[in-house]
Amino acid sequence: MILVLDGQGSTKVWNDAGAEVIFEWQAGSLFAIPLNAHHQHFNGSGQKAARFVSSTNMPPVINLYDDVDFVFNTPKDFPNRFNGEPDYFSLKGEQKGLLLDTNFVADAANLPLIEAKERGAGGGHIRFAMAKGSMNSHISQFPIATYKKGHRHGPGAHVIMLTGTGYSLMWPEGEEPRRYEWGPGTLIVPPNMWFHQHFNTGLEPARYLAFKHEVVSVRNAQGVPKAWISQRIGGDQIDYADESLYVRDTFREALAKHGIEPQMDDAYATELQTLQPKP
Repeated sequence: MILVLDGQGSTKVWNDAGAEVIFEWQAGSLFAIPLNAHHQHFNGSGQKAARFVSSTNMPPVINLYDDVDFVFNTPKDFPNRFNGEPDYFSLKGEQKGLLLDTNFVADAANLPLIEAKERGAGGGHIRFAMAKGSMNSHISQFPIATYKKGHRHGPGAHVIMLTGTGYSLMWPEGEEPRRYEWGPGTLIVPPNMWFHQHFNTGLEPARYLAFKHEVVSVRNAQGVPKAWISQRIGGDQIDYADESLYVRDTFREALAKHGIEPQMDDAYATELQTLQPKP
């Protein structure tokens, strides 16, 4: 999966049978390369560099086969995933609740999102299914002077800040939180099963894109990620009511430096309406 950070240009994708397609991209574009397809990127400017960040499932694939030649040099087309369809990288897409089934997003920073009450603080969210692959990605956004609920999950999440300024707390269970400041372009990678929590201290909504490849997704019996489920009922998300005083005190102090008051009262009150009793 690829996020274009800067510049503009095009990419050519083709398979061994010769089916090919060329599409254009710009800063903020998001797309995925189909499994085992050939591809080549072209910078469309003669004066400005193009830059992108990408995430792949190469490490577990190499670990699985332990044969680099097999992984990189086996000619195998997957026509059910890509067969040179002219509109393969068009702006078309099918919205299925929080999931957007598409192969191309023109501008990730301004893509409309869906309300996701589970994450708290009036945030927006959207998940992607791209190129019929196993790569996992989503965009989340949260308003000014708010913060997301703390949670944890397995390794491999690469969180790229698209807009806003703030900080994140990260900590392994039983230890004190560690604070990391961020702004547009910052990359955050929470370690395996470390709790982490994102705080917006700036003057605009904060939005990030998370790339992730999960070999085994930690979900409940209904398929819901445990990172979205309260610890009170067996999940890995910390309810606002159960967070430490350090979280709220630190947030209030960070906002005060910009003359801003926390806008969390509604989120706290909304949670109390559905909060499960402690076990």
